[in-house]
Amino acid sequence: MLTSLIVVCALTMIIHTAETLSYAIRYAGVKLNKIAVALSLTGIIVLVSRTANLIQAPLTAKFVDYARIDASFDLLGFMRVILLASSAGTIVAIALFPTFVQLFGRIIAKLEVAGSLPRLVASVTVGQLKNTRHYIRKPFVSLRSFRYLDVPKRFIALNIVVTAFYTVGVMSSLYAAHLIPAFSTTASQASGIINGVATVLLTIFIDPQLGLIMDQALRDESSKDKLGKVYTLLMVSRFLGTLLGQFVLVPAAYFICLIVKAI
Repeated sequence: MLTSLIVVCALTMIIHTAETLSYAIRYAGVKLNKIAVALSLTGIIVLVSRTANLIQAPLTAKFVDYARIDASFDLLGFMRVILLASSAGTIVAIALFPTFVQLFGRIIAKLEVAGSLPRLVASVTVGQLKNTRHYIRKPFVSLRSFRYLDVPKRFIALNIVVTAFYTVGVMSSLYAAHLIPAFSTTASQASGIINGVATVLLTIFIDPQLGLIMDQALRDESSKDKLGKVYTLLMVSRFLGTLLGQFVLVPAAYFICLIVKAI
């Protein structure tokens, strides 16, 4: 079980690192005034995240099956460790953010010349891969630099809540399946109940606000540096959201149990 837990934690870190680094693609696109091209590249992030999730999800579900056989198995403890891996993955993304902004900026510029992603990949040489070391940047976060940002506190707070719900959505449904074995199949498929709340909040409150900030940065050169700080705030709030997920996991699982029993 320990080996499986290590694999699941590693995959969880990859998922959260990849999803958080999507901000680096968007910021690179804004800096180059190529936001449409940048958004098209987010498919790479989605591909990495979903591929890792294809392996991670059934391995996590296996813990529930094992807990059904062995009553002494600490399923909740395992899930909390996995949640810690999601927090670690977000921290890794924050550290890599400056470097990946530079790398994605280069990729966007070369994609414009190549014309398509397959041609871009085919044109990559060993020398170019070696040159990527020149794009490495040290992470630097100063609390003073965020003091004068006009970012609503509600916006940051909502991002924390949304991240918490997204982080525990699948695991809360799996834990609910453990709590109510008679309806385990239904409960294990009910992650949408939790993720649906996060989707509504994201669609109504967060995405439009972030879109306005990005649009302002595209029109005003002085706002581009501010946008980078806004993305850093969002990444930090994502990290706090993964920590909040530790407290949301069990209540969300019991909420799913209530819904499943009421169906």
